[in-house]
Amino acid sequence: MSAPPKTVLTASPEEEAAIRQAVRAGDVRGLGLLSEVAGPQHVTGLTTLLADPAVSGPIYDLPRPITRESIAAWVAEAGRLQLAGEAVLVVSLDEAGDVVGYSRFTVWPERSSAEIAGARRADRQNAGSGTAGAARSFNWMFETLGVRLIGVTAALDNPRSARVIEAAGFTPMGERDSLRPDGSVRKSFYWEMTREAWRSKWGGRAG
Repeated sequence: MSAPPKTVLTASPEEEAAIRQAVRAGDVRGLGLLSEVAGPQHVTGLTTLLADPAVSGPIYDLPRPITRESIAAWVAEAGRLQLAGEAVLVVSLDEAGDVVGYSRFTVWPERSSAEIAGARRADRQNAGSGTAGAARSFNWMFETLGVRLIGVTAALDNPRSARVIEAAGFTPMGERDSLRPDGSVRKSFYWEMTREAWRSKWGGRAG
């Protein structure tokens, strides 16, 4: 299950309200033309995507086992959390309308902080677009959702994600325990990035 960043920020009531409203609005245009907020119509495609261990294996916070019923419940939960201003589940589609990836943004508005987890279909991994897609996601979290801090994790045996995170300029902050839905623990590498550091590094060029 997602955990807020180690660094603790405190949002003003106005900032918290603005973040919650941005999450509810779910304006995903900044994530790419073929991105949509996940809904019941995407359950079958997400199930097919996540049934592949090469896609879902490294992701600690997915429901297990992966079935159409568990993914339907996961999508419905994300919808409820979005209405509360606390999460957005986004799917990436190909030209045929098939789900080729997903991103789940978990938000702590009261702390002006967020986390992202996600994956792409196996045939689209290592295709050179991961770093650019991650940069768009990080930029969207800072500039559209309006958070001031992002924390991210990667499994100790997931060097591909670690390379993407470090290429974006995140600061490594050691390890943390990531709690799976079944209560077991996964050791993870952990990084953080502030909005000020992001803007200083990328200057609006991300994505």
